[in-house]
Amino acid sequence: MGSGITRILLLVSFAAALAACGRAGDPELPPAAAAAQKDKPADAPPEDRPFILDPLI
Repeated sequence: MGSGITRILLLVSFAAALAACGRAGDPELPPAAAAAQKDKPADAPPEDRPFILDPLI
């Protein structure tokens, strides 16, 4: 029985280590979104998009 638990823990730790792999740093925008963001002036206020839960606030 100890061998089964050891295997499960090994698989879980391997999956967690694999899930943590990736590129470090800020996330990059897709090319279309990056191009759209370049068109906006830097000092423009962010868009105010309504959210479904706004009336509750």
